[in-house]
Amino acid sequence: MFSHIFFDLDGTLTDSSEGILNSFCYAIERMRLKKVERRELKKFIGPPLSYTFGTLLGLGEEGGAKAVAFYRQYFSKRGIFENAVYGGICDMLEDLSNDGRKLVVATSKPEVYAKRIIEHFKLDRYFSLVCGATLDDSRSQKSDVIAYALRMSGVKPERAVMVGDRAHDIIGANANGMKSVGVLYGFGDRHELEQAGADEIAEKPTDIASAVERLEKALKA
Repeated sequence: MFSHIFFDLDGTLTDSSEGILNSFCYAIERMRLKKVERRELKKFIGPPLSYTFGTLLGLGEEGGAKAVAFYRQYFSKRGIFENAVYGGICDMLEDLSNDGRKLVVATSKPEVYAKRIIEHFKLDRYFSLVCGATLDDSRSQKSDVIAYALRMSGVKPERAVMVGDRAHDIIGANANGMKSVGVLYGFGDRHELEQAGADEIAEKPTDIASAVERLEKALKA
């Protein structure tokens, strides 16, 4: 029933926490902001950077844009590859591909960075498309990225499922009329994902295929 499976990147395919947290710390230092503990910064992994800096850190539009520029200054040179693929991801993607599913990356990370990461870790052999945000924030919300991925892949929402680790992945899927699977090994937790309306939960990468199959059986019932 689901011909396409969309995957978030950070916290779903790769553990990108080191590079992202280092980039946040660099931007906070350059902006001369009060130091934020790394464990506190982890909650900022996932949402668009403009929202994190502008709203969550209270910098407003102008200050947020300046902070994002500092963040990307570090991330584009070093942070992008301070990253690792989660164990079991390649086997899971291989199994889904062999099952005839088309796989698509749908991430709030700028598309130009997402493509470099997917290629660097040799995950591009599994994905037909890598769709992400734009650097100018004209496409930054997860719902907009998912809508873009649907258009680019030419698939109807009812034939695709979104897999992600944060609430905005689930909310973005719901906004586009898609089913969703929340994963627990990333940066979110069960409460966050269930509150957002995840249709299924996968504890580890090897559970994703069975979660998708449960969704299909429920829809056929």
